[in-house]
Amino acid sequence: MAAQAFALFDTPIGTCGIAWNAKGIAGFHLPLATADATRSRLRQRWSGAIESTPPAGVQRVIDRVLALLDGEAIDLSDIPVDLADAPEFHRRVYEVARTIPPGRTMTYGEIARRLGAPHESREVGQALGRNPIAIIVPCHRVLGADGKMGGFSASGGVATKRRILEIEGASALSAGPLFERR
Repeated sequence: MAAQAFALFDTPIGTCGIAWNAKGIAGFHLPLATADATRSRLRQRWSGAIESTPPAGVQRVIDRVLALLDGEAIDLSDIPVDLADAPEFHRRVYEVARTIPPGRTMTYGEIARRLGAPHESREVGQALGRNPIAIIVPCHRVLGADGKMGGFSASGGVATKRRILEIEGASALSAGPLFERR
């Protein structure tokens, strides 16, 4: 997933980074401790990408992500993404994850069952741990069995996952694995 350019932008959870190419969004990075750390991580991940002002289409994606992180129930599933370099199983996991609406969650096991691989919930978790397009591929909406938070590979770990879910209106305090917007 080569990126030709990237940009940083401020959100309610910190400075995020977005990378794109002609096919669509190639990467999204949740905030690190500082904007400079996020920039460094993007430069490391996409060494050929140039920091630049987002073109209109990418700016619309940023605006939609900002609206989501401001608590609006924004569906990002129609945003074009470039996952060409991801293994096929990962792409299939990401496709299912993109069907989870804001304010709702699904378990790793539910995704595995939807893929016809009911015993591969651990592999689903591994694929989501390598998700290059966080938020747009909403890995934060996937929980462990019985609604447990599970892991989260972004900076801040499970606390960041919980914060995003709270912004979206999902309640991890409810019983059961599937939570709805209040």
